[in-house]
Amino acid sequence: MSSTRAGRRWLEPGQWRQQLTVPQFTVVTGVLVIAVGTLVMATPLCSRADVGLWEALFTVTSAITVTGLSIIDVGQDLTLFGQLVLAALIITGGLGLMAITTFLQGFVQGHGGLRTRLDRGRALDEFGVGGIGPTFNRILITGSCVMAAGTAVLYSFGFADISNPLERLWASLFHAISAYNNAGFGLWSDSLVRYRDNAVVNGVIAVLIVTGGLGWRVVNDLWGSRRRLLRRWRHGLGLQLLNLHTRLVLRSSLILILVGALGLLFTEQFAIGGVIAPLDVAEKLQVTLFQSITARTAGFNTVVFSTATFSDAGLLLLIMLMFIGASPGSTGGGIKTTTFATLMGATRSTLQGREQVVIHQRQIPATVVLRAIGVTIASLIFVLLMALVLGLGASSTGAPGSSEFSFLERLFTCMSAFGTVGLDLGVTSQLNRWGQLVLMVGMFVGRLGILLLLSALYGSRPQPRVGYPREELYI
Repeated sequence: MSSTRAGRRWLEPGQWRQQLTVPQFTVVTGVLVIAVGTLVMATPLCSRADVGLWEALFTVTSAITVTGLSIIDVGQDLTLFGQLVLAALIITGGLGLMAITTFLQGFVQGHGGLRTRLDRGRALDEFGVGGIGPTFNRILITGSCVMAAGTAVLYSFGFADISNPLERLWASLFHAISAYNNAGFGLWSDSLVRYRDNAVVNGVIAVLIVTGGLGWRVVNDLWGSRRRLLRRWRHGLGLQLLNLHTRLVLRSSLILILVGALGLLFTEQFAIGGVIAPLDVAEKLQVTLFQSITARTAGFNTVVFSTATFSDAGLLLLIMLMFIGASPGSTGGGIKTTTFATLMGATRSTLQGREQVVIHQRQIPATVVLRAIGVTIASLIFVLLMALVLGLGASSTGAPGSSEFSFLERLFTCMSAFGTVGLDLGVTSQLNRWGQLVLMVGMFVGRLGILLLLSALYGSRPQPRVGYPREELYI
């Protein structure tokens, strides 16, 4: 009797919308946006004749997940309107797919109790129970200001070689949008290789990538504390005014950028036929620094990427950077810098014999440490499963010039998709549809986050009230 009533309630019009949790609503909304975007992108208004439904689906999925992997030439295969649609999709995914869907859920579900607001806050990576409106406004305003500034500098000084003012303006705006949202899409088939020696283009794109990868919360904290920071910076106490999240993000990001740049400089300098070997010192520093920044979820490249131009050690270093990714609440992917910092803090505390994880004289809750471990292990398993599935059977199209791929190539491509990076060794376009489907699933899961996806599948479960006896294990 009760099951029959429950079934009737479920079938009532609009009742299913009330039953969706925030993670489930986010997944459904993401799928719907990709479906609608695919139908629009496949029309002659957006693309040339060579772009079918499959190519449109892959491109839209890559745009919504701000990845940048592509099986078409954006500048040649898409019309100007198609490029505008692509930029709009990048903004939709980059400025917060979860923020937008959480905002829309308020209208769909129509209730705003404390539990719902907390649920929305968790989906947005937000602390506290504030409404979604002010948060979304801050995200939008911050992103718009940064992208506008980047566009102005690129137009005035970066893409000065483009003589047509309208073409230069569109190139500046599109690449500013793509860079800030860590998407990695470019209007040229060689990405930014032609601007390898252009310090302005390299610098502006790198700043946009880093700003978008820090997350709106960090930018907000820095902007809100700017006066006190300037007053106390001379005494070396500036960073103490910032919250722990901001300090961890800034220090982790700086360390990862420097370690990545120095690591690539070391691995590629001594590699046989290395891509930076013929460059002068200034160019080597510029290339390695740019690629270290872009490897953590942006996907632009100023040198040709392939197994022939990069050493295995360099590719492995890039894989690790892609796995860590950007920061929470940002336009990037990966397991996040704070997750990596928490794991490093837990390792240090273990080696020091501490029972609590302490970072910058602050104790990290056990639940945060467990979440960091869960995210890391689940993400690693998922990427390895992607590489395993990609290796089942023939993965290339079989077209002339295509070949089967090594495990390193498959792992690099899968990590690039899951981390929403977009760096490619020339593998993506040679994959058959099965392989490209694996990458699309990886991009979608990587953008939403492994824990949010699991929460959407299994729902939230109440905490058990039963305690269990403790027992030691040998580690």
